Amino acid sequence: MIVSSELKTAIEASLKAGKAIMQVYDTAFDVELKDDKSPLTEADKRANDVINSFLTPTETPIISEENKQTDYTVRKTWKTCWIVDPVDGTKEFIKRNGEFTVNIALVNNRKPILGVIYVPAVKTLYFANVKEKKAFKTHLESHDVTVETIVELAKPLQPKNGNSDKVEVVGSRSHMSQETLGFIEQIKKKGKSVEIVSKGSSLKFCLVAEGNADVYPRYAPTMEWDTAAGQAICNAVGIDVLSYETNEPLLYNKENLLNPWFVVSK
Repeated sequence: MIVSSELKTAIEASLKAGKAIMQVYDTAFDVELKDDKSPLTEADKRANDVINSFLTPTETPIISEENKQTDYTVRKTWKTCWIVDPVDGTKEFIKRNGEFTVNIALVNNRKPILGVIYVPAVKTLYFANVKEKKAFKTHLESHDVTVETIVELAKPLQPKNGNSDKVEVVGSRSHMSQETLGFIEQIKKKGKSVEIVSKGSSLKFCLVAEGNADVYPRYAPTMEWDTAAGQAICNAVGIDVLSYETNEPLLYNKENLLNPWFVVSK
């Protein structure tokens, strides 16, 4: 795989952000509440600063959960932009369960074209180039490895073929929405058995992309930075991320950065 300069930058940014996150993870950190009542830690701030230090020199504008958002009158003129979540799964981070990620995507004409998801607690990296139709997973020894080493160690992602009588659905084992229960009932009516697979943060997309689940229905609010990198990784291996409203792929840099409900499947 040829790693473009943009993908190389995104990978390097994610690793350095991951290192900064883990330095906070191993301390007694404080938790603040933002205006929308979502939690914020020192890890979110440090990771955002690190990522901005890598992406700002590219001169491509950035939409990050932790940046002040640029007004849509300006944003709508952007053909290309970065979409970033410095710590996706802050609640998972606070619980210290390891299921939090760094999400970095490059979007062109409102569609993700590159995606990086880094899981710093276990040093696992997912990355994809949608145009090349290639996505990979690498287990690292350290946050400080080179991109060349990452590419050497990388294994291609392979989704399931979907021919099994058992359908693995990504969802919450503890609290399932009525809509998700209805979705599962529709699968069962086709004579298939259903197994629930649970993960935090953008790892839900990775489960489908790497063949550890068949489908991820999302009947709950998400923001663009929660999904852009995951969508790039899925799209690169032929998996769709479709809006329930339009049955079309999720689009980015919208006036309202809130996503519609969606489903991730082949």
